[in-house]
Amino acid sequence: MASSRNSRSPDLPDALIAALRAACVRRGLSGMRVVAGLSGGRDSVALLHGLVTLRGELDIALAAHHVHHGLSVNADAWAAFCADLCNRLGVVFSCERVAVVRDSGEGIEAAARAARHASLVACDADWIALAHHRGDQAETVLHNLLRGAGVRGLAGMPAARPAAGGRARLIRPLLDVPRAVIDAYLARHALDWIEDESNHDVGYTRNWLRNAVMPLLAQRYPQADAAFARSAAQAAEAQQLLDALAAIDHAACAPGGRVRLDALRTLDAARARNLLRHLLHEAGERMPDAARLSELQRQLAVLSSDSDFVCALNAIELRTYGGELHVLKRAHGPQPELHGVLRVPWSGEAHLDWPGGRVAFEKSAGCGFAADRIAGHACHLATRRGGEYLQPDARRPRRSLKHWFQDLGVPPWERERLPVLWCGDDVVWVPGIGIDVAYRCGEGQAGWLPAWHSRC
Repeated sequence: MASSRNSRSPDLPDALIAALRAACVRRGLSGMRVVAGLSGGRDSVALLHGLVTLRGELDIALAAHHVHHGLSVNADAWAAFCADLCNRLGVVFSCERVAVVRDSGEGIEAAARAARHASLVACDADWIALAHHRGDQAETVLHNLLRGAGVRGLAGMPAARPAAGGRARLIRPLLDVPRAVIDAYLARHALDWIEDESNHDVGYTRNWLRNAVMPLLAQRYPQADAAFARSAAQAAEAQQLLDALAAIDHAACAPGGRVRLDALRTLDAARARNLLRHLLHEAGERMPDAARLSELQRQLAVLSSDSDFVCALNAIELRTYGGELHVLKRAHGPQPELHGVLRVPWSGEAHLDWPGGRVAFEKSAGCGFAADRIAGHACHLATRRGGEYLQPDARRPRRSLKHWFQDLGVPPWERERLPVLWCGDDVVWVPGIGIDVAYRCGEGQAGWLPAWHSRC
C-alpha cells in the first residue's frame, strides 16, 4: 500500500518550497488557520510536509483533515496512515466518515468529490489547502475541453477562491508545480504515501487521461502540461471579462434584483446567454450544455409577462412571475407538507424555526404587536388557509391576503410557504405585509416586533 522513493535531485525539491512560500505569501496566509486536505497520496503528503516546513516562517496554525469515503477496502488503513503521519509531524489531525451518494446521477467520482468538498469546507479554518498540481490542471482543462465546456471550464481550477458552503477560502498553492518537482521532494525527504488502487482504473475518464492520454501527449509535446496551464490562465482572464460584462448587464436588466424579461430581450443572444451563465454559476448550478442553454435563452425571449414558466435544473430551478426571472434553490427528496399541517406554537421565544428560515421576535415599545393584546391567548405560526383578510393600515380598507400578495408581487410558490402569525383564529402578522391594526402597539406600549429571515 505505501510507497517511497530514495533517489535524490539537487534542485527540484527546493522548487516546491519556493512555490509554496510564494503562493502563501501572495494570498496573505500569515497568521491564518490553515487546514490541509490529506488523502495520504503523494501530492497531499508533499503539500502537508511542505507546510510543516514553512509553518513557523509563515506563522500559520496548521491542521490536516482526512475524508474517509468508505469506498475502498483500504479506507481504514489510509485513515490510520494519515493519522500516524500527522502525529509524527506534530500536526493536529481530524477525520470524517462521509456517505457517498452512489445513485446521484453524477457518477461515483463526482459524488465522492462533492462529499469530500462538503467535509473540508466545514472545517474551522481560514484557508483550506488542496494539493492539485500542474498535471491535475492539465487533466482538468483537457477533460473540460472534451466535454465541450465553455470559457469557464477551459480556465480549469482557480489557484484560490471562496469555498462554496463555508466561510473558508480554498487555495491550491502547488497548482503551477509539475509532478516531477513533487516526486523529487518526496524522494529527498524519504516520505511514504499511499496508493489508491482506483487511480489505475482507466474506466474513470480522469484516470484514463492521466494514465493513457497525457503520457502519449508528452511523447510529442514534453511541455504539454505547461501549455495547458498557460491556456487555462488565458481562459481565466477571458472569463473575468465575461463576468464583468455580465455584471454590467445584470445591473441594467435587474434594477430590483431580479432579471426582467423585457430587459433580457434587449440583449443580443450571446450577451443574454452570458448573463444566464453568470446567474447559474452564482447560484452554484452545474452549467448545462450549449444546446440546453440556447433553448433556455430562446424560451425566455418569447415569454409574455404573465407566462407561468418553470425550468428545473440540477441544484436550482428557474421560474418566471410578473415579468421577472426567479432563481430558486431546488429541493431534493421529500419535503415537509406545510399547508394545513405545520403548526408551531409561540409563547415568547426569541425565535422560531420554520422551513426555509426562521422568525425572530424582538421585544419593543410602540411598534410591533401589543403584548397585552395577545396575553392569555394561544399564538402560533402556520401557513395561510385561504380567505384571510388583513388591515395593516387603519387608513386603508381590510383586504384579502391574496390581493395583498398580488399587489406586492409575491410569487404563488412563496405565498404558500410563508409563516403567518395567528392568535387563535385571527391573523396577526404576515411577512412583507405587516401587522393587523387590531393588534398593533400604541405609543409607548410594550410589544413584540416579528421578522422573517429566509435562507433562500
